Amino acid sequence: MAEKQIHGLHKLSAAGVLISLGIIFGDIGTSPIYVLKAVMNMATGGNHKITEDLVLGAVSCVFWTLTIVVTIKYVILALNADNKGEGGIFALYAIVRRYKAKWTIIPALIGCASLMADGFITPPISISSAVEGLTILYPGIQTVPIVITILAGIFLAQQFGTNRIGSLFGPIMFVWFSMIGTLGFFQIIQNPSVIKALNPMYAINLVLNYPGGFWFLGAVFLCSTGGEALYSDLGHCGKQNIRVSWTFVKIALVLSYLGQAAFIINHKDFDYDNIAPFYAVMPEWFLKIGIVIATMATIIASQALITGCFTLINEAMKLKLWPNQKIIYPSIVQGQIYFPFINWMLFVGCVAVVLIFRESGKMEAAYGLAISLNMIMTTSLLVYYMYVKRKPKYFIYGFIAVYVWIEFTYLVANLSKFSHGGWFAVLIAVVIFVLMYLYNEGKKLRKKHIEFVEIKDFLDDITDLQNDTTIPKEATNLVFMCNANDKKHIDSNIIYSIFRKKPKRADTYWLVHVDITNEPYGASYSVDTIIPKKCFFIRLKFGFKVEHKVHVMFTKIVEDMESRGEIDLMSHYPSLRKHGYPADFKYVIMNPLVSIDNKLNPFEQFLIKSYNWFKSISLSTQEDFGLEKTNCRVENVPIRIAQKTHIEIRRED
Repeated sequence: MAEKQIHGLHKLSAAGVLISLGIIFGDIGTSPIYVLKAVMNMATGGNHKITEDLVLGAVSCVFWTLTIVVTIKYVILALNADNKGEGGIFALYAIVRRYKAKWTIIPALIGCASLMADGFITPPISISSAVEGLTILYPGIQTVPIVITILAGIFLAQQFGTNRIGSLFGPIMFVWFSMIGTLGFFQIIQNPSVIKALNPMYAINLVLNYPGGFWFLGAVFLCSTGGEALYSDLGHCGKQNIRVSWTFVKIALVLSYLGQAAFIINHKDFDYDNIAPFYAVMPEWFLKIGIVIATMATIIASQALITGCFTLINEAMKLKLWPNQKIIYPSIVQGQIYFPFINWMLFVGCVAVVLIFRESGKMEAAYGLAISLNMIMTTSLLVYYMYVKRKPKYFIYGFIAVYVWIEFTYLVANLSKFSHGGWFAVLIAVVIFVLMYLYNEGKKLRKKHIEFVEIKDFLDDITDLQNDTTIPKEATNLVFMCNANDKKHIDSNIIYSIFRKKPKRADTYWLVHVDITNEPYGASYSVDTIIPKKCFFIRLKFGFKVEHKVHVMFTKIVEDMESRGEIDLMSHYPSLRKHGYPADFKYVIMNPLVSIDNKLNPFEQFLIKSYNWFKSISLSTQEDFGLEKTNCRVENVPIRIAQKTHIEIRRED
């Protein structure tokens, strides 16, 4: 039922198109506020005159970037690479990792890190660029406190959910796109010749012939930031709604850019250092209204990005690529999640960006470099996806030739921003990537050396233990969360816990294994009987977007098994059974720790210490599995991941 609710708007509809406007296009839709301003700032900062060739070349680059990178790559091609209706870097990774290509984890992690870095910069630059319109009406006004106040309000509101105001996002963004398209149209009427900028030769001329024209691509690239959201938010709206709404959005964007270009050509000596072309095209009587609508649009864009970061981290957690974090569900709307730690981390980062750069013109220098890395990572996974799906080779090679050339060109152009602020986004992305990489490698190292034994070798031992009344009963039903994923094997540390650490007698033993599948949704289970009525192996399967509440699922399973006559859920204690009390259950979670008698090399020691640190600050396993309110016990057990340290010792008489 939940899956049907989530995908209920996937079919093409007016409501789906309107919701797409509010959820998906905020970032790319607000880029006209600052893109051509960034180009003009680069021109004047580099002592270039603002010429018609420069303006037409820049707008031509914008148009063809929106066409080739956003429309063709994301809207047409990437949306077809969906995972049961879900999109984004992790949905794509979940598909291709089935083919055992270990290298795919690297672009997935880099893509996630760069998108998170974008989360630190998009809200400040978007809101700052909108609020700075006030300087036209009130010269000398301090915009930094206003921007920080708006950011504080946005991040504070996350804990309450956005279901009430979220219904307004679509209509507001519809007004926004209608406004920027109309303003641009009236400017184009005054200078229709600007339409010739759609000729790609103007873009080629800017890059190849204009002095320093190649580096202007760093500013032009800002028009495509947010393109990844078209793919990442596929699961919220569906590809048909996204494609139809993108048609409207692109028309509005192109009209806005062409309109600004027409104004610039007619007003080459305008003070673009202080007034963005976006606001310059507005009639004076409309300016206050325009600033209010622009501010609302940038708030929606920021909200959409924050929600996107939450979704990204949630998927990373379910794929075991990010330490477990506390999740709050602020509303009954399926899919609305809130991460307190991530929320306030983003807020602190956004405020730091505002305080460091102070104005949108300087933030533009920090913007774009991380996103260009993300686009390259998505391209690499798309290429492998096409390969495993056996797309025609000429199509794959053509895709590689076009997009590797374009995106690496933009990456090189954006590298010029590094010393001017781009270092900030790269630093954030590198830190996040390193943390995720260390966590993943440490987890693999530990998991690799968790030993499994054949359960058939211990069946007699289990039966004898259950019949040994001299050992106090630990519980009627003892439930072990295990790593073994089939009924023939069992974790050696569970055997250690049952027989050696403290003998644990129970009437029924349950071995529960949780699988996170490559599908986004769905939950299922299977039951294997090891000893009738005495020992069972249960495999739970959850989609990587599904909340895996093990206790809730397990309760349903045992009730179903009782209805089939496989188990007895009444208490096994005569005095309690007499009065109809249910049987008791106790969960045991094994926490493997590296034994102190391991001989590890320095890198392995660093990995294990890093992993243990991540575990210490992350959500506990019992909370992650929804067992925190049950009778649950966590046991530390030693594992050996290297040769045992050899110590020479002799007895003295």
